Amino acid sequence: MTSALTIRHHDVVVVGGGAAGIAAAHAAASNGADTLLIDAGPMLGGELLSGIPIDGCLNTRGEWIVGGFLDGLLEECKALDGFVGAFFDWRTIWVVCCDPETMKLAVARQLDKAGTKILLNSFVDEVVTDGGRVKAISVLNRNGRTLISAGTFLDCSGDGDLAVGAGAEFLSGDGKGAYQPVTMVFRMAGVDSDRLMQFAEEEEENLALRENPWIKETREECLRALIKQGYPKLFLKADGPLMAKSIEAGELYPTALIGVTPVSMRRREVALNTTRVANVDATDTRALSATMPQLIDQVWNCQSFMRKRVPGFENAAFAGIAPRIGIRETRRIVGEETLDGDDVLAAVKRTDGIAKGGHHVDIHGGGTDQVRKPIRDGGSYDIPLGCLLPKGIENVAVAGRCLSADRQAHGSARVMGTCMAMGQAIGTAAAIASDGNDPHPVLGEVPLSRLRERLLDQGAILDGTH
Repeated sequence: MTSALTIRHHDVVVVGGGAAGIAAAHAAASNGADTLLIDAGPMLGGELLSGIPIDGCLNTRGEWIVGGFLDGLLEECKALDGFVGAFFDWRTIWVVCCDPETMKLAVARQLDKAGTKILLNSFVDEVVTDGGRVKAISVLNRNGRTLISAGTFLDCSGDGDLAVGAGAEFLSGDGKGAYQPVTMVFRMAGVDSDRLMQFAEEEEENLALRENPWIKETREECLRALIKQGYPKLFLKADGPLMAKSIEAGELYPTALIGVTPVSMRRREVALNTTRVANVDATDTRALSATMPQLIDQVWNCQSFMRKRVPGFENAAFAGIAPRIGIRETRRIVGEETLDGDDVLAAVKRTDGIAKGGHHVDIHGGGTDQVRKPIRDGGSYDIPLGCLLPKGIENVAVAGRCLSADRQAHGSARVMGTCMAMGQAIGTAAAIASDGNDPHPVLGEVPLSRLRERLLDQGAILDGTH
């Protein structure tokens, strides 16, 4: 029996409900556009729900470089007693830490306040185009197929699925089959933070510290500052004696770092980011699915290692895993402009910037391999709208890790804080494009001065930082 095709229309349709997508949908709806947010999963938030910190919200100097939507989201987390804090790792970055369980509530509340319409458990299975425009998308779920038309479409899928379906060109990984590793973040509760930080102080050779040349303090001063901060936010490094010996002995799988992040001081709970399976094209569903057993084995291996080898974790308990496999890299759309890695490293500013990034260039490899390059003077760089506009498609924009960038620039801009800034920018642009009576809005024709003014009015940070 064939069900009838349902048809609906919205001003703006956002595909993908991760950090970029929720910011884009919130911005579009808050600016008056009839907005639908579609996600393939049962819950919105993406990696915000994994427990890893929100990177890219501040530069190395501690200046906030992302605002607007992020501010409201963090205020919601604070109201729900789920905001842990913003901390410097005394290695190279500032991070924002929140309870991932509370984050589920905060995301839903923020979108509801803005009047965003939501469609979960739904897949885009076809893109209908006409002369360089997307006319509609076909969405499949348990209700059958729905044909959804819109003036503008925002691809925040991470993989650029909608844009590629519309014919956008793209690059993938390093172009030779290498991809940054996928990962499974997990959490442990009942951690004795005082004992962990005592271990950090007594065996500091195991910690990653003072990697950024902007940091003028000595390694010893960085260590004292980390301990004084009082929160279990630290990195164990692969070339430290503890991890190196354990990896060599086969007690721990090869990995570059074990990142420890506080997610709940009340539950004494931390998230750990360390598992990895490299060189997997995560747009290949079978290949991605095949990594799950190995990632799960690594999770259990690492939690056992932490309990056995790291003071403070002796009585800790496994508390859960992320709701999905974490993906660092797949497609990068070819846009009207391309974010350049050299500009990122040089902290280049632009008069046409619509978002900022400040995370170091961070390209993970297999095993213990990882490339980390700091941004000049601990600063930030600007992202122009052209990096978010697929070449040749006039009513589609992208945000998140599928932006138009070379691989080096992507290694910085892929983090969640920057993704939210990009999402807010394209959501606001889409709402502005929907303001008039033009039934065929063109995102590249949105007046840049008007877009920047609107973003600044709504709390985005576009100027005034290093």
